[in-house]
Amino acid sequence: MTLPGQQLRLLREQLGYTLRDVESASIRIASRHKNEEFGIPVSRLSDIEIKGFQPSIFRIYSLAVIYRVDIRQILAWFGVDTSDMPNDVLLTEAPKTHLSQMMEAVPSVQLPVKFDPGFDLRKTTNLGRMIERWGIVPIQHIAPLINVDYTYGYVGTDDYAMYPILLPGSFLQIDESKNEVVERAWRSEYERPIYFIETRTGYFCCWCSLKTDHIILQPHPLSPTPLRIMKHPQEAEVIGQVVGIAMRLDQVAFQNPPDNTLPAKLS
Repeated sequence: MTLPGQQLRLLREQLGYTLRDVESASIRIASRHKNEEFGIPVSRLSDIEIKGFQPSIFRIYSLAVIYRVDIRQILAWFGVDTSDMPNDVLLTEAPKTHLSQMMEAVPSVQLPVKFDPGFDLRKTTNLGRMIERWGIVPIQHIAPLINVDYTYGYVGTDDYAMYPILLPGSFLQIDESKNEVVERAWRSEYERPIYFIETRTGYFCCWCSLKTDHIILQPHPLSPTPLRIMKHPQEAEVIGQVVGIAMRLDQVAFQNPPDNTLPAKLS
């Protein structure tokens, strides 16, 4: 197994740099950023290459620039695999609803590349058992298939606005092209559009209706979350309509929900 320091030394030698060359280049980077932490003295670079010392985040940046490699590659050599972020994020719980931008930093994803011949989209099935093989696919290879109108959100673990039809901890696919509130008679609560809203204090996921220059952020009737009325679009902007949901049904925790309060009133 090639150690991180050996990988860096190999890169340096392939580019024809001496230890002193790297030091000089890093000093120029440090001077440009007005931060000496970007600098890599010869003695420190030698320790990194030979003794296995771990460089600081500033020096990792300088090495990535000087050696012309993706900084994520150097991080991976030192045991920080950024492609594993989607799995690690499942171990964390954010209290507030927010937009998810994590996937922008992930260079590749694992996707099903071969399905069981008996897989039938019309039937309910265990999808995991229908996948015969997974494969790593670079993001750039599937970029042409990505609809640029979509963004992704996460329902905070403290957000019960659309409980019980939308559980805290859910991941959302949001169609930004559908940012106009549609109002008509709905046959069921599942047919009524759910919108993702940005306000000055955070994000909300709920039903909406318009009244003159105000927008009514309406939670589910069984939710303890109060109704909100805000000026539109000054105080509340519709990001888009929720068109896809991924949520767990075996980890519903309705602990310490927010107190019910009276709805806000138009002034």
